[in-house]
Amino acid sequence: MNTQPTDRLNGFIERVRKFRVEHLDLLEPELLRHDVDSILPKLMDLRALARELGLWGPQLPRELGGQGFSLYETQPISEELGRSPLGHFVCNMNAPDVSNMDLLIANATPQQKEKFLLPVARGELRSCFAMTEPDTPGSNPTMQSTTARREGDEYVINGRKWFITGADGASFAIVLATTDANAEKPHRRSSLFLVPFGTPGFRQVRRIKMMGEEGGNWLAHSELELSEVRVPAENLIGEEGRGFALAQARLGPARLHHCMRWLGNMQRALDLTCQRAATREIAPGVVLAHKQAVQHMIADSRIDIECARHLIQQTCQAVEAKGYKEARVEMSVMKAFVPQALGRVLDRAIQVHGAMGVSDLTPLAFWLRHERCSRLYDGPDEVHKSLVAREMLKGYGVEVSI
Repeated sequence: MNTQPTDRLNGFIERVRKFRVEHLDLLEPELLRHDVDSILPKLMDLRALARELGLWGPQLPRELGGQGFSLYETQPISEELGRSPLGHFVCNMNAPDVSNMDLLIANATPQQKEKFLLPVARGELRSCFAMTEPDTPGSNPTMQSTTARREGDEYVINGRKWFITGADGASFAIVLATTDANAEKPHRRSSLFLVPFGTPGFRQVRRIKMMGEEGGNWLAHSELELSEVRVPAENLIGEEGRGFALAQARLGPARLHHCMRWLGNMQRALDLTCQRAATREIAPGVVLAHKQAVQHMIADSRIDIECARHLIQQTCQAVEAKGYKEARVEMSVMKAFVPQALGRVLDRAIQVHGAMGVSDLTPLAFWLRHERCSRLYDGPDEVHKSLVAREMLKGYGVEVSI
């Protein structure tokens, strides 16, 4: 494939950068000083402006109002937007909507697309993905305790979900529930359902504080309860028993979108590190940048970022060449490395900033709170490392399970 950026892509990135500097960077201090709900009206105005300027949905196909960029082309766009905590939301690339749209584009019926996909693509609604549960391991989604039983033309859903990103203020959830607990194959036990908020029995129990911050809207992580929730049978996504497979198919794009965003977080953190090192005097005429320890931290962060970018680009190429399933090793290598690199880069940046680094005077502490989960989202590090090792060991005649 041609990996050289086109004039269209370069021009688009420049327009995104200008939009970020002129609008998002100016709003960032308000986000860091207040909760997101207080600036939501301004963010909605900026979303409208992003649509007006043709910056809406870079990853979405043109027929859905997006810009139609390929996966590989989306990477540098996402990196640029990731320099701001607000970039992805304002341009409709925020998790979990971005991956939910991928799932619905590939698997929803025409009626489901009309009712659920199109309003999210237009920015009229938000969605969430409800899989994680309090009493079952997130690393093994075949053990879902949430159930859905068929009664005539409806399914009745019961269960509890938590750490559900973006549920606060969402209009509907995509819920993973067990439909056949006795299925011979564990991967055929569950199904996916579209469940509108406001359906009787479906409620948000609370917003869960993450490292002391409750968050709000798309930045919050909530606990949900489903008690005798009835949805029409046409809200089933795909076939009954295909929930695990569809959820796994959704997680592939989700992992890539997360890593692309984290790359932007890292680059911004390194920029702030260099600015601090170049300007912070520790003695008359002596700045932090003169200290070899600080120089090494800057170099180590640059190395982490370059390696992360290479792995993300390599994974994009592999996915476009052979699909998510066949690119699972590249995906797991990337997903195991990038979040840890993000943690290292943020930690070095905070160290160079001193006490200022753990305050909300910069986005560093914000990212540390919100993105420490990066090593847990869409599969913990350990699961991805085990998958890589399993595939490697096959070449040596050893079969291991994960």
